[in-house]
Amino acid sequence: MTPNALFDLTGKVALVTGGATGIGRMAATGLAAAGARVLIASRKADACEAVAAEINASGVAGSVEGFGGDVATEAGIDALVAEVQSRTDKLNILMNNAGRTWGAPIGEHPYEAWDKLLSLNVQGMFHLTQQLLPLLKAASTAEDPARVVNVGSVMGDIPKGTSTYSYAVSKGAVHHMTRVLSNDLAPEGITVNAIAPGPFVSKMTAFALGTEEGKAESAKGVPLGRVGSPEDVAGALQYLCGRGGAYVSGAILPLSGGMQSNAPGSLFNEDL
Repeated sequence: MTPNALFDLTGKVALVTGGATGIGRMAATGLAAAGARVLIASRKADACEAVAAEINASGVAGSVEGFGGDVATEAGIDALVAEVQSRTDKLNILMNNAGRTWGAPIGEHPYEAWDKLLSLNVQGMFHLTQQLLPLLKAASTAEDPARVVNVGSVMGDIPKGTSTYSYAVSKGAVHHMTRVLSNDLAPEGITVNAIAPGPFVSKMTAFALGTEEGKAESAKGVPLGRVGSPEDVAGALQYLCGRGGAYVSGAILPLSGGMQSNAPGSLFNEDL
């Protein structure tokens, strides 16, 4: 088997929620570059359409289609599923990327932050996956299972992240939901994994990483000494969704430059 065959996604159909910006756009570009037909959806249909046109114009081997879709409500999920069903009768890849964040210090973190984040980041992710199971099962074969890739966060693994209480807890829930769904769906021919990104430049992180100075400051907390790049996301998705990742399920893949296992200092102070 050639190296290219391990990551080739020609003929695959993928859905990336929140695919117009940030990690979703990075993933959509990587999937299309590997030959997939990628559907991207977010609440801003015009943004998805524009991004789809930009990616297609870049000369990718696959293609991208953009349209509106809201994962934050039951009605929105119903409408998104109906739109996907109108475009394809099978779904090889589902990337659950749509999400939101919230930052407020302890003592001021509002009640509504928890409802808004958990309803989208956790509840919406679960129910969209559940409703798309028939399309995922239709794409699955014994040697080539359908793939679900959830977007978690390094903050779902380690207690870092200034005042992001509801966000961090929601991402911890995503990681555990990934394992629970893998336990139930792997026997059905569907792998379920998650990526746990550290700092990547996106609209969501612009407040901290929107300048070169901000990126350099954030990189100080990353063992590998830099923030993430689009290639880091694209490569991870090509692996998890290609033949090379067909035997992986229930994994939380860290994309954080080693942050998930970084433990500064020494237990016995032997370096002193």
